[in-house]
Amino acid sequence: MGRVPVSTYRLQLGPDLTFDDAAARVGYLADLGVTDLYLSPVLAAAPGSTHGYDVVDHDRISEVMGGRAGLERLVAAARAHDMGVVLDIVPNHMAAPTPAYLNKALWSVLAEGPESPYASWFDVDLAAGPVLMPVLGRRIGAVLADGELSVEPAPAESGLDGMVLRYYDHVLPVRAGTEQLPLADLVDRQHYRLAYWKVGDEELNYRRFFDVGTLVAIRVERPEVFDATHRLVVELVQQGLVDGLRVDHPDGLADPRGYFRRLDEATGGAWTVAEKILEPDETLPGDWPVAGTTGYDAAWRIGQVQIDPAGATDLAGVMTELTGDSLGGLPALIESSKREIATGSLAAEVERLSHAVAAECRDDVRLRDHTLSAIRDCLRELVVACDRYRAYVVPGEPAPPLSVSLLTEMAERARTRLDAERGETLDVVVDLVLGREVGSAGRRQQPRRDEIIVRFQQVCGAVMAKGVEDTAFYRWTHLTSLCEVGGAPQRFAVAPDDLHAWAHATQQSHPTTMTNGSTHDSKRGEDVRARIGVLSQLAGAWREHVHALRETSAGYRPADLHGRTENLLWQTLAGTWGPDGPIAVERITGYLVKASREAKDWTTWTAVDEAREAALTGFVEQLLQDRAVVDLMDAWARRTAEPVRTAVLVTKALQLTVPGVADVYQGSETTTVGLVDPDNRRPVDVEPLAAALARLDAGQRPADLGEEKLRLVAALLRLRRSLPEAFVGSRSGYAALPTTTGHALAFTRTLDGEPAVCTVVTRLPVALAAAGGWAAHTVVLPEGSWRDVVTGAVHDGGPVALADLLADSPVAVLSAAPPA
Repeated sequence: MGRVPVSTYRLQLGPDLTFDDAAARVGYLADLGVTDLYLSPVLAAAPGSTHGYDVVDHDRISEVMGGRAGLERLVAAARAHDMGVVLDIVPNHMAAPTPAYLNKALWSVLAEGPESPYASWFDVDLAAGPVLMPVLGRRIGAVLADGELSVEPAPAESGLDGMVLRYYDHVLPVRAGTEQLPLADLVDRQHYRLAYWKVGDEELNYRRFFDVGTLVAIRVERPEVFDATHRLVVELVQQGLVDGLRVDHPDGLADPRGYFRRLDEATGGAWTVAEKILEPDETLPGDWPVAGTTGYDAAWRIGQVQIDPAGATDLAGVMTELTGDSLGGLPALIESSKREIATGSLAAEVERLSHAVAAECRDDVRLRDHTLSAIRDCLRELVVACDRYRAYVVPGEPAPPLSVSLLTEMAERARTRLDAERGETLDVVVDLVLGREVGSAGRRQQPRRDEIIVRFQQVCGAVMAKGVEDTAFYRWTHLTSLCEVGGAPQRFAVAPDDLHAWAHATQQSHPTTMTNGSTHDSKRGEDVRARIGVLSQLAGAWREHVHALRETSAGYRPADLHGRTENLLWQTLAGTWGPDGPIAVERITGYLVKASREAKDWTTWTAVDEAREAALTGFVEQLLQDRAVVDLMDAWARRTAEPVRTAVLVTKALQLTVPGVADVYQGSETTTVGLVDPDNRRPVDVEPLAAALARLDAGQRPADLGEEKLRLVAALLRLRRSLPEAFVGSRSGYAALPTTTGHALAFTRTLDGEPAVCTVVTRLPVALAAAGGWAAHTVVLPEGSWRDVVTGAVHDGGPVALADLLADSPVAVLSAAPPA
């Protein structure tokens, strides 16, 4: 492995932050203590892209960002400050853009079908029929009847010759030799099938990124596709322009392990992390040549170690009162949400898999009595029962014992949801997805059986993502800060010993993994989650507060306001209401509308309830203009100011000192209010931050919590930069430090087995204050002399009074002080 980052700073590049804009920030980031830039995808993307995950050309750097020359200028600026560069890459999918000719590979397949040189790129069976293009606003018959399609010369800007088929902004190729046919015949003779957009969820015949029809999956498991789509990225690594990689959504790939092995070989072992969502009892596959994950597993534990388990009952009471959901109801909610997705927006994926299994059964005399209907039922229930993104079964290899155990448990859960008559079919399906010999002897590893193994795992991941992350987590409102990407709301609170155990295991298995607090995918930024988490410490008071808010707003609250949306609203206000009041009303309403559509309870992306959405928006606008509501929320903000301060600073102190490469999402070095994208991807003005950092470095005390967080982040990033071996790599270590109270969490980072850095933080400050404060409680520091990296205060090793150590701040990070 080459360069390993010590810390990264995520930059969301795009029209509002070009390479040259980013280069202008490098000096500030160096002052902050950052060791590596972490860039969002930089390859050419679909027009208007604000994120870069919709790649259209793997051989070209985004011109919108500044092209290859701009990227090289940014890298040069980073190198001038001894900073590395980490790049986010997207191997799973490409964009199906409008117009389609912007993706030359896809255009070629649409134009030439199986004869296209790019026919092997996309996860679609071209031999089975034309590629479904569900882009029409109405059914094809109505579109033809009303003359909405036309054949015309290719647009000059496309660089294409000949004729094209146009549907408003959509431009599609015309198959050679069909130009003169009557329009209906011409449409029928293409290598693609134009269809009403709603047809996609039921009949789509290509794999997508989850249920996003404009992101079409590619087959990077094929060497020629990997080479073609990674040529430029590998070149950037080999030429020293890029040092490390973040891989987007590897669970969508046919063979994640094979992909990472090929990538590792191509890049010479560059530091690489996988965007892998792990369940609480799941570990990263040990045979992936990666440094670790992108840090969701760290983020939820750091948040939930600060959740008071005593608050669960009162918060559940509010939820039940408003929504009807009850404590303990999350598993059933997840199951119903996943089934809804498997029979709705991802029904086409389940159907395609079902037909593959049915075809295999029809071709074997011993299996042909297992019908398509039975197979579909069994697969759907198996997918719903899967409690993680996938089981890692590789065609041609015996299924690992863990995967066998997982599938066995899934099958038992599925069996309880199926008629007894389906039992034998379920057994056959399980054998097929595990790669076992079933049916006639010798029919074990064949192309279609291999496809079944792979596609089943891909469908499981898609249903998990859309059913849990993007549906159930928007419906479950017990404590919304727990319903985060990669989160574990079923755990509610985490004990300090559990965090220590996870950190120790991570240090042993993946010492250069990544940790994060906020990301571009966060449903709520770290500070919003911290504020909402405080509700668990004041749950009884929060219940009374919600009652007061409801009573105050009763006169204008919509009669049909959905309970889950309402509970989400109150918690969102708590998470975003600061000393200066609420954020802009359009940001809150935009978030609530998006969250409600994702929840799919009363409005959805595909069936918008405009009247109720307008009523929700109007209600929120009235709330924020209601003096009584404003007074209530201002009072809540004042009441929670100190526990919020603790949660904000503790979250960052832990994230920057537990094992792994620490990432800072743009702007999160200070307090920020970030809701789900696009809210959390807004441009960040770093000039005020740079000025504030300069004042703090000159000795000025922080003016507010934002500056206090900035001071802490800078101190810890600079500490990491000065002592990298204590934080990342084989020489670093982790050990818990003893405390006499559960209100303190403490550990040391070691270098070659010797303590080098100590972190001591406050837990559950509301209960701590109620118990009378720190009193005589202590933490035992290692032998020697220890200097607070923020204040400069020096403490001797041995038992140290927490009241002294944490007198001015809820956190203390100490470095070994040199002998006097």
